Amino acid sequence: MSAPHVRRAGVTGIGVVAPNGTSTDTFWKATQAGVSVLDRVTREGCEHLPLRVAGEVRAFEPAATIEERFLVQTDRFTHFAMAAADLALEDARIGQGDLSGTPFVAGVVTAAGSGGGEFGQRELQRLWGKGSRYVGPYQSIAWFYAASTGQISIRRGFKGPCSVVAADEAGGLDALADAARAVARGTDVMVAGSTEAPLAPYSAVCQLGYEELSTVGDPARAYRPFTADACGFVPAEGGAMLVVEEVSSARERGVPVRAVVAGHAATFTGASRWEESREGLVQAIRGALDEAGCAPEEIDVVFADALGVPAADRAEALAIADALGAHGRRVPVTAPKTGVGRSYCGAPVLDAAAAVLAMEHDLIPPTPNVFDICHDLDLVTVRARAAELRTVLVLSRGLMGSNSALVLRHGAAGASW
Repeated sequence: MSAPHVRRAGVTGIGVVAPNGTSTDTFWKATQAGVSVLDRVTREGCEHLPLRVAGEVRAFEPAATIEERFLVQTDRFTHFAMAAADLALEDARIGQGDLSGTPFVAGVVTAAGSGGGEFGQRELQRLWGKGSRYVGPYQSIAWFYAASTGQISIRRGFKGPCSVVAADEAGGLDALADAARAVARGTDVMVAGSTEAPLAPYSAVCQLGYEELSTVGDPARAYRPFTADACGFVPAEGGAMLVVEEVSSARERGVPVRAVVAGHAATFTGASRWEESREGLVQAIRGALDEAGCAPEEIDVVFADALGVPAADRAEALAIADALGAHGRRVPVTAPKTGVGRSYCGAPVLDAAAAVLAMEHDLIPPTPNVFDICHDLDLVTVRARAAELRTVLVLSRGLMGSNSALVLRHGAAGASW
């Protein structure tokens, strides 16, 4: 009797809307070059706030790709998501009507930290400034953190598993894992990821309560994890969406499998308890390695969470060493997000996208603006490093205490297991 078919999840499409690029190609070119696009906040209404530096998505025209009927009922964070989903589906060679005959084989899962703050603020201002008759009917849905999942599934006609993950910034990785597990259970195609738009005035004010937020005014010094000058993180807009597809099905379609989602695990250690996050991250890493059937020495590079808070940075450096043993002190580590900022749930999905691209190009992107490392890490800085990459570990932590680890394998490497 032949062994039962094991359904594996592979990445077949990538769509990026980020401060350093609104396509996968522009994002990768800037990322591998170590370009930093952090700059002074220019969003209207934020000029007087202590938050002075951020990663803004400036070269983005939602009306160029999204129909008017969807634009008027959605917030900026969903505009990013719909545009990134379009790019990912195009990359995976799935057209607008390709799944119309079998809509239940495709689903959507996203993660969101806050939802549509800009839309919600505008409508509340109308409520208190003009009265309830001036509040639009879409106020009830556009702000909601599940709006991106709903709108992508409606716009594309996907009727398979649809959900939203609420797990801090780490939710971005959890969404990719949720998609992979949906594929393992029988769904053929999942659109998964996260995009955020946290730079509306209301949203920015809410973030000022985070002690970990950087308020430094110099873009070159505002976000410098793993250094003695670490002073917190810089927030950002944008994120990425990936198409996660059953590997054998993708190959039957003649679509390249860019990477295999091999293993994932998540833990929880409590808000801002950075010393405790060391053990939580260790357990997440070990769980992800176990699920992937991966030995520590197989990890070729680690994409770090890199919060930029001394206690958190120290905990992460120690966690990598604890979980990977002797290999943890030799394995290259990178944090390209220091050039674009942390787009909350979108940040680890951008890291996952960069990890896939890094494996395709055998090139580890550098960590912008970071030079004098004060932790026992082989942090890649200044310029990209050539390396044969077959297995990547991506890490993420949330300000409220979530920890997540994801193992990705090269698409070609995944063909044999």
